[in-house]
Amino acid sequence: MFPHITEAKYIDGYKLWLKFNDGTEGRIDLSSELYGEIFEPLKDINYFRQFSIQGNTVAWENGADFAPEFLREHIT
Repeated sequence: MFPHITEAKYIDGYKLWLKFNDGTEGRIDLSSELYGEIFEPLKDINYFRQFSIQGNTVAWENGADFAPEFLREHIT
């Protein structure tokens, strides 16, 4: 089954709570993943908080997103 994010909530810092279409849920800290030009704006915590679910994953207005498979593998 291809993982899809069905719910996402901001926790604090660069942490999100995610729920997937298979019922798996957990937290992920993306602080160590914000490198590269597309992710630079996300280092502003206020901008980071402005994500939405687009397609199957969380994404930001500037086009930054993370593969849902990556997120699913790294939740705790």
